[in-house]
Parts: sequence; C-alpha cells; structure tokens
Amino acid sequence: MDANALPSPTTIAWLGAALGLAFGFVGQKTNFCTMGAVSDILAMGSWTRMRMWLMAIGVAILGTGALQLAGWIDVSKSIYTSGRLLWLANLVGGAMFGVGMTLAGGCGSKTLIRIGGGSLKSVVVFAFVAISAYMTLKGLFGVWRVRWLEPWVWNLGSGQDLPTLLAAGTGMSARTLWMLLMAGAGGGLLLFCLAGRDFRRPEPLLGGLLTGLFVAVGWYISGHVGYVAEHPDTLQEAFIATNTGRAESLSFIAPYAYTLELLMMWSDTSRIVTFGIATALGVIVGSALAAVMSRSFRVEGFRQADDLARHIIGAILMGAGGVTAMGCTIGQGVTGLSTLSVGAFLTFAAIVAGCAATIKWELVRAMRD
Repeated sequence: MDANALPSPTTIAWLGAALGLAFGFVGQKTNFCTMGAVSDILAMGSWTRMRMWLMAIGVAILGTGALQLAGWIDVSKSIYTSGRLLWLANLVGGAMFGVGMTLAGGCGSKTLIRIGGGSLKSVVVFAFVAISAYMTLKGLFGVWRVRWLEPWVWNLGSGQDLPTLLAAGTGMSARTLWMLLMAGAGGGLLLFCLAGRDFRRPEPLLGGLLTGLFVAVGWYISGHVGYVAEHPDTLQEAFIATNTGRAESLSFIAPYAYTLELLMMWSDTSRIVTFGIATALGVIVGSALAAVMSRSFRVEGFRQADDLARHIIGAILMGAGGVTAMGCTIGQGVTGLSTLSVGAFLTFAAIVAGCAATIKWELVRAMRD
C-alpha cells in the first residue's frame, strides 16, 4: 500500500474521540451504570438498569456479527478471540474488578462519566486505576499476573469464540454459526429486555440501544477504517493507532494506563494519542457537555478519610483486575461479549459475582450498624 493512502493515526484518534464523546453524553443522560445494574436488583429488585446493560450486549452482538458477516471486520484479529483461554485470569481478574468497582462507586466508564459531571472523587479513582493498571501491564502486578495466573490456560486451537469452537466440533461453517448465534443470543437478549414493562421507556431503551451501537461502531473504526492489510514499513497487516496492535472497540481500563504513559513520556515523539486513549478522553468531554446542558454539573469531593481509603482500594482492584481479565464491564462485558468469546462470558460472570458479593456484604454490615 502507498504510504500516502494509509489511514492517519490522527484520523483514527479523532474518530475515537467522537465516539467516546457520544458514549459519555448518552451515559450521563441515561444513567447507564453496570454496578448500579447489579445493586438495583439486590437492593430494590429492579431489573431496569440490568436490562439496559443486557440490551447493550444484545445490540453489540447483532451489530458486530453483521460487520463480521459483511466482511468489514474480523473479530479473530482481536485480543478476545485468541485460541489461548486464560480462564483463571478471566475469573480472578473479573472478580477483582467486580469488588473494586463496588468499592470505588462505579466501573471504568462510569468513573470517566462522573469526572465529566464534576466529581473530584472520580479524578482520584482515575489516577489510582491508571497506576494499578500500568503496574499490571508492565510492573510488579504484571509479574504476579504472568507467574501465577497466565500459566493456567486452555489451548483451544484456532479461537475461543463460540462460532469457531462449534464449527470445529460440528462441522458447520463458522458463518452459519455466526448467523444462528447472533439471532439466538442477540435477539434473545433484546426480547428479554423488551419484556420488562418498566424498561420500555425512552431513557433505558436509548441507553441500551446506543451503547451497543457504539461498540459496533468502535469495531468498524479500528477494524475497518484503521485496518491495513500490508503496512509498507513492516510488510505485515496493521491496525492503525491501537495499543494492542489488533482490532479494538470500547474498553476503559488499559486506556487509563496508556493515558498515564503518554502524559509521562510526552516528549517521546513516537508516542501518539491512540484510539483507546481518545475514546476515554472523549467520554469525559461528552459527559461534561451533557451535565452542563442539564445543569447537573456539581463539584464533589471526599468528606471522610475512610471514604477516600475505600475508593483508593477499589481503584487499585479495578486497575489490576481489569488488565488481568483483559477488560472491564464494557471492555469484556459488552465489547468482548460481542465477539461471543468464552473468556468474555467467564469475565462477565466473575464481575457480576464479585460486585454482588460485595454489595451483599455491605448491606449486611449496614443492617448490623
């Protein structure tokens, strides 16, 4: 390919920023919150916000599957569909993240949305998530992750996404299985969500629908617009302006670490604003815009030392857990699930279990007090 015809990293970053802005705006307006989805069920018996999350997953599966079948993206070229299933890392990291987001008052995306809404508490959470995530990618926590968790692996061959696994076992084509699983999983989730009377309101419907669509758009940006079949410098395929070197969509833990790294090494001209960094920063801007427009922007901080300690501990668990599990409630819980990855299903279950256990423990402690 002619170097002049290559997608510009700046273009990919700006597209990511626009996508993040839209995500942040919608998240602020609809109160999309994955931790809130679990807590609402346990504390009030309300499934509305969980249905919002599940609708986002269903729409993301349908959108990603459509792009896959159209040949516009290839999810096998993402981190989620590797043939090496790091099952223990998925479970342990997911549980850590679930506990952490409960202690910190929200997941990675909600932290960014709250920063945009004026929360200084979330600025502190952002900083500690970034440090912890970076330590898990390249530092002390990373040594522990590689030594103790990653050796526990199942080698599944060509991939861990359900269409590939079932194709190997049944002899059916992966394309046919994609269509069947899209209809079954994606369509089934949409029907379940729409069955809830309280859910059939503009706010939750738009929150679930648009969040799922944003994930599909993210795949299109990095996996199609930013895809180069043969880069002239390396003579290998490339995904322009991605941190993983593979197709990406929305995820909000590792980009914290890469944002910190970029700021610390700003004078290194080889460092660029990547798709992940741009989406994370865009979420803050979009949320701030929505908060100002609705006059809900409020500066808030910590009132007590124990609240600060709780948020710091939660942030450290979120950063380490999110990197270990290779994603957060959006990164694995929507984006990963849109690829029908087994690891994403394990991580999703572990996050929900960790969050639910922590909420139940807090409810019991509150009753005793």
